[in-house]
Amino acid sequence: MKNYFKIGRLAGTFGIEGLLVLEQNLGKKTSLKGLKTIFVEQNQNSFFPYFIESSKIKNEKEVFLKLEGISSKEQARSLLKNDVWLEEIDFKKLAAPAAPISLLGFTVINEKEKLGEVIEVIEQPHQLLCKIDFEGQEALLPVHEQTLERIDKNKRIIYLKLPEGLLDIYKDL
Repeated sequence: MKNYFKIGRLAGTFGIEGLLVLEQNLGKKTSLKGLKTIFVEQNQNSFFPYFIESSKIKNEKEVFLKLEGISSKEQARSLLKNDVWLEEIDFKKLAAPAAPISLLGFTVINEKEKLGEVIEVIEQPHQLLCKIDFEGQEALLPVHEQTLERIDKNKRIIYLKLPEGLLDIYKDL
């Protein structure tokens, strides 16, 4: 099975010809040059491919997209609020190395205990939250100066020291 990485959300439409505005979290201004396909999540873990006809930078975090088969504002509206995903190979080409989203796929270790792989990164003003699958439950782990011990980019590991009892919340669900 291919690995997919969430890069943002379809946030709006522009004009009457079906242009979409992608709010992206790749950590840098990009036009998505060279990217041929995005995947829109229709249902959980069900990705539908859309082929890119053209793309253009709107601003630091947004990109205008023209997708094959979407030729009206009404068609574009039907895709709004859906998450956008890329295949792993495309994600690695486009994500800024220092961007929080580049932590997707890293393994989280808390005091020598392997907790799981980062499946989503949520940016907040004073911390990041890394979503992992922990014992069959989605767990949100805070990553900030008090919990982060170090990041090994070569081995793709995040070492944390989480507050006592935090993981117990997810074990009891």
